[in-house]
Amino acid sequence: MQGNVRILFSPKCSGTFLVLWIFICFKAVAVQGSQPQQQQPGIPQSVVKLWASAFGGEIKSISAKYSGSQLLQKELLSITSPRNSSEPSPPMKGVTRIGTRTYCPGGWEDAAPRGPRKHGEGVQVGFRKRILNSNPTCPEKPKELVKAVKVEEIDGVKLVKNLAVRMEEMFRKKAEATRRLVEAAEEAHHQHEENPDLQYEYFNAVLINEVDDEGNNVELGGEFILEPNDHFNNLSVNLSLSVVQVPTNMYNKDPDIVNGVYWSEALNKVFVENFERDPTLIWQYFGSAKGFFRQYPGVKWHPDEHGVIGFDCRNRKWYIQAATSPKDVVILVDVSGSMKGLRLTIARQTVSSILDTLGDDDFFNIIAYNQEIHYVEPCLNGTLVRADRANKDHFREHLDKLFAKGIGLLGEALAEAFTILGDFNSTGRGSVCSQAIMLVTDGATEMYDDVFEKYNWPERRVRIFPYLIGRESAFADNLKWMACANKGYFSQISTLADVQENVMRYLHVMSRPKVIDHEHDTVWTEAYVDSALTQAYKMRDKSGPSLMTTVAMPVFSTKNETKNQGILLGVVGTDIPLQELMKLIPKHMLGIHGYAFAITNNGYILMHPDLRPLYQEGQKRRKPNYSSVDLSEVEWEDKDDILRNAMVNRRTGTFSMDVMKTVDKGRRLLRMHNDYFYTDIKGTPFSLGVALSRGHGKYFFRGNVSVDAGLRDLEQPDVALADEWTYCNTEEEHEHRHLTQIQAIKLFMTGKRPHLKCDRELIQEVLFDAVVTAPLRSYWTGLALNKSENSDKGVEIAFLGTRTGLSRTNLFVPADQLSNQDFLTHEDKEGVFNADHFPLWYKRAAEQVPGTFVYSIPFSTAFENKSVVLASTAIQLTDDRKSPIVAAVGIQMKLEFFQRKFWTACRQCSALDGKCSLSCDNDDINCYLIDNNGFILVAEDATQTGLFFGEVEGAVMSKLLMMGTFKRITLYDYQAVCREYAGSSDSGHTLSNPFTVVKWLLAELVIFLLEFNLYSWWNIDASVKAQRTRGKTIMVPCDTEYPAFVSERIIRETSGSVDCEGCIRSFVIQQIPSSNLFMIVVDNKCDCSSAPAVTMDPIEIMYNESLKCDRLKYQKDRKKPESCHPFHPEENAIECGSATRPSFFFTSALLPLIAAVISR
Repeated sequence: MQGNVRILFSPKCSGTFLVLWIFICFKAVAVQGSQPQQQQPGIPQSVVKLWASAFGGEIKSISAKYSGSQLLQKELLSITSPRNSSEPSPPMKGVTRIGTRTYCPGGWEDAAPRGPRKHGEGVQVGFRKRILNSNPTCPEKPKELVKAVKVEEIDGVKLVKNLAVRMEEMFRKKAEATRRLVEAAEEAHHQHEENPDLQYEYFNAVLINEVDDEGNNVELGGEFILEPNDHFNNLSVNLSLSVVQVPTNMYNKDPDIVNGVYWSEALNKVFVENFERDPTLIWQYFGSAKGFFRQYPGVKWHPDEHGVIGFDCRNRKWYIQAATSPKDVVILVDVSGSMKGLRLTIARQTVSSILDTLGDDDFFNIIAYNQEIHYVEPCLNGTLVRADRANKDHFREHLDKLFAKGIGLLGEALAEAFTILGDFNSTGRGSVCSQAIMLVTDGATEMYDDVFEKYNWPERRVRIFPYLIGRESAFADNLKWMACANKGYFSQISTLADVQENVMRYLHVMSRPKVIDHEHDTVWTEAYVDSALTQAYKMRDKSGPSLMTTVAMPVFSTKNETKNQGILLGVVGTDIPLQELMKLIPKHMLGIHGYAFAITNNGYILMHPDLRPLYQEGQKRRKPNYSSVDLSEVEWEDKDDILRNAMVNRRTGTFSMDVMKTVDKGRRLLRMHNDYFYTDIKGTPFSLGVALSRGHGKYFFRGNVSVDAGLRDLEQPDVALADEWTYCNTEEEHEHRHLTQIQAIKLFMTGKRPHLKCDRELIQEVLFDAVVTAPLRSYWTGLALNKSENSDKGVEIAFLGTRTGLSRTNLFVPADQLSNQDFLTHEDKEGVFNADHFPLWYKRAAEQVPGTFVYSIPFSTAFENKSVVLASTAIQLTDDRKSPIVAAVGIQMKLEFFQRKFWTACRQCSALDGKCSLSCDNDDINCYLIDNNGFILVAEDATQTGLFFGEVEGAVMSKLLMMGTFKRITLYDYQAVCREYAGSSDSGHTLSNPFTVVKWLLAELVIFLLEFNLYSWWNIDASVKAQRTRGKTIMVPCDTEYPAFVSERIIRETSGSVDCEGCIRSFVIQQIPSSNLFMIVVDNKCDCSSAPAVTMDPIEIMYNESLKCDRLKYQKDRKKPESCHPFHPEENAIECGSATRPSFFFTSALLPLIAAVISR
């Protein structure tokens, strides 16, 4: 054998055999290239791998080069592992050479040229000098450098407790401001003597600055100076005076209102003083029991499209919660034959108005009665449910199904109501406080004293509130006696216009015990958007109205002569935007995916990054149940409500679970493990939680630099700080409001404004980040100035973000030539640092394999922006097995540039002659580039860009799911809204009868005559409006499930085939190296259009009647309010109601005729 080898390569034969060897190798290559097509029909996987490798290498080179990721990663490596000054810096590959200037804390110094060098050497040396001290000579001190940089593990328990203390302090200051208003109001009323003839001109919120046809100020208007103020959302306000709003259905000059407005003028001084003490305050107000609303600062109110302002402060939750104690209520509705027609309409409206006065701490049920007892919701027989928005709306829908017939047996209905209240209270469920029965009827033939004696006397713990429907007073005495004998109040309601005012009276009766006890309970509302902010004036915030909570306290009459009457004067309150709470959150300590959240005593979300109170329907609109989203509906992975119940019960502790968080508006999924830390916020009904993601989210990177060096780099034009993060509190002092965060930091750190409240620890880290990232500015500038680079302007922006909210940007093209000009601006909420989240490109990069880039097409709010591609990567620090993410860098490039690189790579092959038998230009294959969530970045059909791959290639996507290359994960949305068609009723058939037409017209005429003002015509209940919305599509709350798709990282390449009605269609999928991308090549010989598409469309979860009933009955844990004032022994129950007089004589004259017509 050895001899043979020697002969083969002997000098004599070497030339001949060399030619032969080349020929054999060439044939072997040719045969090898043709074998897959001959032996294995389909697409050669090796060719696809070649394309993927070529494209991956090219696009990573571009991304790394223009983002500066290698430079920044190297700088961080030099910090954690500093070399001795004698050691040379290793060269960097693939970067452009820039200037040789190094930077010391004392200023820029020109380094003497030392011949050719690789880029990065001078930058690294200069950087190490900069972070040591301000000595211009910049001596190297590696040992001190090691001590100045460290990685710490975040103490979640300590973090949540400190944050709770900060929030407690903020809430306390707001409560103190409210208490000062209470004291001023009670003193002003005490000094005031009622004068029924008082004439007083005040500033009416609607009439200010209004003029008549002759140019004169209208009455109660007058000139009222208004100036725009950014603290009040750029609204024009008056910081010296308040204004008064009076509901449309009330007389502006009613003596009760004029007297109340007169003595409450004393609040103006306190309003101003409060704002001077605490410039973070926004709206302060006093809601009077008489109906008027005094608001500071003064602002002009605007009627709605109907010329009406339906706002009544006494219907607001903050008013009701402060005025009364929690209550259990049973509403009895008479549906006997005498209640037909208009009376039943008024009764429905009355019940609906009662529901409006119930809050989340109240419980209720509705029973309709004639000769039998009918639960309006049969599923809830014999129990009460919480009065949240969803339950109240559910019962309103059932009110429309009530119809009148038979005779009314009130005694049995009263006995049922007493039984429910007694049983429910004895089990400890419900409010365990006040109890009441609301009786809505057109009469009672007897007093039913035997029922009261059996169930309610002598304690009289259940109050009775009868509402007599109609103008007849034959049974008024019996009903009034019931009210007086059971510490209630009697009202007569003749028209729809009477409903609101008469229903509200019961609240003042329920408040008597609290007033006599003189307990100024402080109440806090759940998160909400008040009608005073949406209807009264136009909001200028494009993102829609903002959420807030209100702190409120009741105001009592302190006059001795009225003490046992328990007269409630009204309620004062101030609003606290939840954005102010978010400013207190140390976002830099929570990490990329971490967040803080808070819930109420009922488990409802006060703030949470996943709370979505608005939906897009032409404009931002509130979801129906936006204020009662339970924590379990957001943290739904906690199936047993362990976290929720612990927080509701105000415990301090920890909890852990695997979670699936969606980003990019639900399109993408991040899987992680969260550790939760929670405690209560003292002085409030709220509990606070903090979520930290395990891994990099549990560690924090700390460094230290000189103040001079840090400030110098912080003030560079390419640097910005997170707008919604608080580095320095510039809101607490009026003189600081004009300062930017960078200006405030400089004044604070240089000692020029030592009284500024700043987070010194955060600022020190920001200064460190500014110094660490400073070399990028010179690096990017060098790239921009090098005309040989980026000649086709494919790369448009380079950007950086750090964990302290610092960002740097560099434009490679003029700003007006950017393909996506919203990126990194306020318009791009997902792409910038916000109060509750890091940028999307930062979040996704953090979950990518270190050293690789994540690519995506950004989806904007209003439309899908398909003109650019974003590439980003995380900069990770490894120190003693701890790996915090300290920054992320990236670029924005033109989509056309990105796609051109892809198509160029897909034309390569291994053929020696350069003639490729297969490329993406061929008509017999389709090439796609998708990301790890299945969205298309490149396709031959440009209209498919941005679509989900399963919508385009349903058969192939189904096969990939079956093979495990991609996974489908089912997610749930308990805050969804669904379109529902409000189907028309059978009114069309009814009107076919001529007599029915007359009957309908007369009924409508009566309603119009009885609703004697515009307020009652437009401000009617949802049950009445529902009839007008029939035949229209409406948005209703619903639960949905929807899929998310993620690739399996362990599968990098595979091939397969799908059977399309007997035709076999092959495909190959190959991961793009160093990215989150996949190339998919599919042969085009089969028509698979009949295969169902794989979509991401949500599917509404339909509950059967049994499950609906179980959901209604199920009561989650809640913490009852500590304060309760159900009754008082000194209470004066003599004032227990009176009948109302007819409003119009001619209307009452029509009643007999109309009643006869309607009853037929």
